[in-house]
Amino acid sequence: QVQLVESGGGLVQAGGSLRLSCTTSGRTFSSYAMGWLRQAPGKEREFVARFSWSGANTYYADSVKGRFTISRDNAKNTMYLQMNSLKPEDTAVYYCAAARGLVRTVSSWDYWGQGTQVTVSS
Repeated sequence: QVQLVESGGGLVQAGGSLRLSCTTSGRTFSSYAMGWLRQAPGKEREFVARFSWSGANTYYADSVKGRFTISRDNAKNTMYLQMNSLKPEDTAVYYCAAARGLVRTVSSWDYWGQGTQVTVSS
């Protein structure tokens, strides 16, 4: 069973920064593709950023490209999402997720953390 625990959310003013962390269990990074998704109130869950299955490449949603950076520390079994130049539209619950196979849609992700709230005030 894969366990994912997010932390680092909070309230920040527009233009500010936050760093989210996702601590995983065991050898998750070597067995799963890892990524971040988010869900804003009244909206569907959407992709934010992820690693390729090998971990060698990163992918971003157009809405966050150039502002967010996904990274990870294999020794700590921890993945990060550095969020800069935050906008009110970034307000959402952010989820860490792991996928066993190819990632094509939101439904491709097999395991989810409990989520962490990010609120950006204007």
